[in-house]
Formats: sequence, structure tokens, C-alpha cells
Amino acid sequence: MQKSTKRALSFSALIAAAVIFGMVVAGSVDVTPQTEAQREGPARARAGSVILPSFADIADETMPSVVSITSTNIVTGSRRRFVNPFGGGEENPFEFFFGPQQRRNQPRDDSEEHRETQGGTGFVISDDGYIVTNFHVIEDADRVRIRFSNREQVDAKVVGQDQATDLALLKVEGRARMTPLVLGDSDRLRVGEWVMAIGDPLTFDKTVTVGVVSAKDRSGLTADPGTRSFENFIQTDAAINFGNSGGPLINVNGEVVGINTAMFRPAQNIGFAVPVNTLKSILPQLREKGKVVRGYLGINIRNVDQDTAAAFNLKSMDGAFVDSVVSGEPADKAGVRPGDTIVSVDNVPVKDTRDLIGYVSGKAPKSRVRLTVMREGKELTLPANLAERGVDDPEAGETREAGAGNGSRGKIGVSVHELTQQLRQTYRIEPSILGIVVMDVKEVSPAGEAGIQEGDVITQVNGRAVASTEDFGKLVSAAKSGEYLRLYVYSPRGRLSRFVLVKIE
Repeated sequence: MQKSTKRALSFSALIAAAVIFGMVVAGSVDVTPQTEAQREGPARARAGSVILPSFADIADETMPSVVSITSTNIVTGSRRRFVNPFGGGEENPFEFFFGPQQRRNQPRDDSEEHRETQGGTGFVISDDGYIVTNFHVIEDADRVRIRFSNREQVDAKVVGQDQATDLALLKVEGRARMTPLVLGDSDRLRVGEWVMAIGDPLTFDKTVTVGVVSAKDRSGLTADPGTRSFENFIQTDAAINFGNSGGPLINVNGEVVGINTAMFRPAQNIGFAVPVNTLKSILPQLREKGKVVRGYLGINIRNVDQDTAAAFNLKSMDGAFVDSVVSGEPADKAGVRPGDTIVSVDNVPVKDTRDLIGYVSGKAPKSRVRLTVMREGKELTLPANLAERGVDDPEAGETREAGAGNGSRGKIGVSVHELTQQLRQTYRIEPSILGIVVMDVKEVSPAGEAGIQEGDVITQVNGRAVASTEDFGKLVSAAKSGEYLRLYVYSPRGRLSRFVLVKIE
């Protein structure tokens, strides 16, 4: 009896020891079962200090405020109105799937009027009927029709539109109070944050896609200099397709942080949205004036790069470098010169071109601003009275990256000739342009790498006017290895002057 009791006690002790040992091992490799309270903590993703909610909950709350938009215009001829931002021309999106859609045995009279329709998305921003969408969704529309989530359809009035930012404001009258979406703060948006896009891609009503913010401040995506100046898109991998245009990009708090605008067609899941802070900055003018009036200086600028800073003896790469000044405009009247670097406006630092663009565009025409510029190592303050920016004015927009070009063919890779009447006619160079014309550029050379092209006119070298090939040759020959030649070059193709920096190797 005693032996069996001892065996039982020994066996019990062995089991207890095994259990304790197992708990220790399990705890050391983090496989101990967690309590319900423990699961709710680290197992849930966080966005900043906010616990990430269910995307289904966000969709339930926001989708009733998202609307479908159909715009119709009457056109003559066979032109189809399919707007494709960043895409390759005008194209019916369904032809990608089904091939060209043609009406067989139905000849069409190109002189006959017919309707063209386009679909898009919008969202409610106030309970009294204001709706936001993209400008390209309602551009030139004779009629704009809104369809709500309950399938009710009403006509909308275009209250305001701004082509530069691709935004438009609509108004619906005579409808019960609507639930607006909350406008967030796109400046606080961080790369990697979760976002949700809602819209009607390819006419599929109320489609939700989810992704992250892939990048911010994307620019240089369009060819129009009048709109390129204002580009600062949010890039996202949340799918954006035809029909999503004008829909909201929403953060994890259910706030609108962007307006879905375009997709990059050669790639998958590269979409772009206008930051909601851009909308908020122009919304008062869209309501009151129907358009956006912006200040205008009359300059072409670009960011300061390492070569520019070295060539112009700048202390840093902060500022907006002035490539050219439009004659007779505010900057010209204020005394701004090509080669100046604007480092502040009204004592507000200018880190890059966007700082200057945003500040000047936010000012009303006839406003007075004080520009602080660096010129030949000295700081100057120049007051300027702003004009009104036109729709097609490229003012305050970045020019293409400056290249290089100057000198003899042997040293920097260009051949030049003095301007003659025949060369002016050949290259369409205006009589007011003085200098020497570039006849040939070696592809592999400092000038070729810098972007100098045949037909360009070199008007200055290192701040000195060039009247002959002899003057030019002397200035180039005097340049030592490691130094920069600062060429001021006029391009007859774009009718634009710019600085081109050539480093002597």
C-alpha cells in the first residue's frame, strides 16, 4: 500500500514538473495563449495613436455621401468626349475589354448634333447641397446629373470650377438635408498610412478599394505648364480607374484627405489624388466667384540643385532659382533678374519652388509682396505688385531642368555661328534676340548632357553679353577645369530663356 502511494505521489510530482517546464518553454517562445484583453492590444494595427478601425465600418459611414455623376454635352461630328488624365488620348475604357465599339450598318452624318456623356464620382461637403468633383468630369458639360445612393437622380448646377487644380464645385437644389463628409488635413498625411478610395470605376456603382499612401507631392505629371505649376498629388496604390475621378480618398478616421483624379496607365495601382487642403484653400472662391483668382509674378523658376548652388555661389540649395523674367510683368518691374534666387517672400522662407508658388498664388491680384533675392552673393529686397494669373500662364511654374551648353566644340561640345538673317528665318529667332546660335552639339559632351540643342541662342556667358563667336571662344577658353560656365540660352522652340550650367571637366 505504501509503495503504491509513493508511486502515485512520484507520478503526480513528475506531471507537475512537466507542466511547469512546458509553461516556461512556451512562455519563452511567446506561444502561451493570450487572454481576450491581450489580443485586443498589440494584435490590432494602429495608425499613429489611433487604433485602426474596420474598413467596413468606414465604408458604411461614408458611402451614402458619395454620389455618381453623369455629364452630358451636345457636340457636332464624331468626336467622343472621354477624358483620360495622364492617359494616352481620348479612349472609351470599355474598348480595353471588348475592342472598338462600332455601330454596324449605321452611317453617321458628321454634321449632325449628338449627345456625348461621361461618368465620374463626387461627394457631399455640406448639408445644403454642395458637391465636389473633378473639373475634367464636368468640363464643357451642358447638363450634369447626380445619382444618390438611394437611386434618386437630380440635376446639379456647376457653381465653380478650376482647371489648374482639376476641381469643381456643384450644387443640388430642393433636396432634403444631406450628410456631408468631413474634410481632413492632407498635410498631416504620412506615406504608408491606410486610405480608402470610393467611386464608380467603369460604371460599377459604389466600389471601395483600399491601399496606402505611396508618396506625396508628386508633380510633373501633365504637359500643360498652366496646371503643372500646381501639381502636388498624393500617390496611392488603392485602385483608381475610369469613373473614380472626383471621388473621395478617405483616411482611417473617415475623413477626406484627397480627391481621386487620375491613374498612371502603364502601371498597376499607381493612382493620384488632389490633396484636400488644396480644395479647402480655393473653396471660398469657388463658392463666391465661380473661379479662382491668383496672384502672378511673371517669372519662370526651378529648384536649386547642387550645380546651380555651386555656379552661383549660393550657401544652400534652398530657394527658387529664376530662369527667366517676363518683360513688363510684376517681377520685371520690381527688378528681378534671371539668375536671382528668391529665398523668401514677405519674410516667409522659400525652400523650393512650391513654397513660392503657393504663397504668390494665394495672394489676390494687386497685392504687394516683398521678395528677398540672392544676387552675386548679396541679399536684396524687392517689392512687387502682383498681377492676375491667366489660365494659360506658366508663371511660377517649374521649367524643365536646366542643362548645359557653351564653348568651343573641342572643350564643351558645341559649334556656334553668329546670327544672320537666314539663320533667324531657319530657326525662327525673333529680331529682339541677340547672341550666337548653336549649329551642332556633340551628343557625348558637357553641352549635350546639359541639354543644349541645335538652334538655341547663347546670349550671355557668366553674366557677360555675347555678340560674336570670338567673344564666346575667349570666355570658354578662359574657363578652367572644375569651373562652371553659366550660359543664358534662348530656345526658339519654347520661346523661353533659361540658365544652362556647363562644368568644365
